[in-house]
Amino acid sequence: MKRLLSTLSVLVFSATTAFAATKAPLVEFEMMTWPEVKAALEAGKTTALVYTGGTEQRGPQNVNGGHTLMGREIAKAIALKLGNAIVLPVLPYTPNQASAQLPGTIGLTPELLGALLERITEQAMTTGFKNVVVMGDHGGGQPATYAEVAKKMDAKYAPEGKHVYFCDEVYAKAQGDFDKWLEDHGYPRSSHAGIPDTSTMLYLGGDKGWVRKELIATAEGDPVPPPGARGQGRGRGQADPTASPRKNNGITGDARRSTAALGKMQFDIKVDYAVKQIQGFLANRPKTTAQQ
Repeated sequence: MKRLLSTLSVLVFSATTAFAATKAPLVEFEMMTWPEVKAALEAGKTTALVYTGGTEQRGPQNVNGGHTLMGREIAKAIALKLGNAIVLPVLPYTPNQASAQLPGTIGLTPELLGALLERITEQAMTTGFKNVVVMGDHGGGQPATYAEVAKKMDAKYAPEGKHVYFCDEVYAKAQGDFDKWLEDHGYPRSSHAGIPDTSTMLYLGGDKGWVRKELIATAEGDPVPPPGARGQGRGRGQADPTASPRKNNGITGDARRSTAALGKMQFDIKVDYAVKQIQGFLANRPKTTAQQ
């Protein structure tokens, strides 16, 4: 019996030690205590990541909080890879318009988003961060807001040796390059709630209820419009009376070939692009007299 108890004690100790050794560092502000935040800042984690998600309909197959859910995981991975950053709580609302026809969207105005980002940046600087990086998981006119806020707030804090940056490659460039890869490899065109979104949600939350997997086989929406056009099919001001009726199911393009493997590829691209861009920002930031 003594030998058995001794063996069990060793196993429990080993398991506990192994868990502690493999436990990821704390990088999510909302999951840290204030002493942990203070210690992290003193240890050099002085870059705050401000990531915006969004609450928006994402087709019949994806939950409405997809932008926010993906954003949390993407931002966390970016922070872990950087090693000197902490993720502030992801914003669940961004510029958009609610709809009674497709009831899944709750949006802000660009002006309100800008005001929120400014306030969050100010609060982050007061907390002790020296750099703030704003970025988001959505397009729709938001990039202009991020860029304006970053420029304005950087001008405000640069004299103190603090800086604010807009990381645009995590979304626009990463999305564009992945879309090009899909096209080159014979995948159907898609955008909103299409293959990139659905696949990423499958990879990150396929076992958490983020995607209604049984609906992927029929996840086909209206065609991706050509550049400069808003949509195709009757009901959108098309002159062609023979145009197919719109499905208007929240999907743009064809998402039926979505897979978790494709989602991992998209996820890795976003994280990699963001990390490299942020590292470039920090390496090239100007120094004040106090820093020299």
